[in-house]
Amino acid sequence: MNAHKLAATLMEDGTLVLKGLPFHAGDTVEIIILEQPKEERPRQAIQADYPLQGTVLRYDDPFEPAVPAEVDVAHCGSSHPTGRVSQ
Repeated sequence: MNAHKLAATLMEDGTLVLKGLPFHAGDTVEIIILEQPKEERPRQAIQADYPLQGTVLRYDDPFEPAVPAEVDVAHCGSSHPTGRVSQ
């Protein structure tokens, strides 16, 4: 049996509407409803605080510089064609 965990907020007393479930018409499901304590934040709200959590799968070169060595970062705003300011 596969389990699917959802968090939902009732919009009307005694009525809960669930949409987008991964089931088809005619499927039989078991429903268990657990009330969350009021001070506990739903998991969806916690994930909203960290939208990139779990998105990085690997680092190709984690210790390589972010800017290639041939770029002169100190003079990037220069109008000189090479990006360098002659003195």
